[in-house]
Amino acid sequence: MSSVKQVADFARSSCAVASTLDIIGDKWSLLVIRDLFAGKSTYGEMLASGERVPTNILADRLKRLEEAGIVEKNAYQERPVRFAYTLTPKGRDMGDILIALVRWGRKHIPDSTAHAFAERAARATAKPRVTKKPKARRA
Repeated sequence: MSSVKQVADFARSSCAVASTLDIIGDKWSLLVIRDLFAGKSTYGEMLASGERVPTNILADRLKRLEEAGIVEKNAYQERPVRFAYTLTPKGRDMGDILIALVRWGRKHIPDSTAHAFAERAARATAKPRVTKKPKARRA
């Protein structure tokens, strides 16, 4: 049974916050998403993060995030099979959540810093500017 199905089967409520926490509310998921925004893409790169996520937890979170449609993986090596992970559009939409956490942390937690992902997250979630074409002048 996939994690997404489990979330649907055991949803606590229709509250958007509670439902989102059912998917990403554990200790590690947002850190994995942060690392993907920061440009990390392989299991080894994410494993090398400063928080020292245990290997079994990292594998589980990547699988859960993939099942939820937040992350996708693509094989970049066949023997042994190795995968590169990227955020889906649904995953990139979480950039605003991460930016909000960075702002709150920098304001309320002494000596906390923003990782390199913050600028990438802002770019990835920015709404494209709509530019109007200038009207053609009549001669």
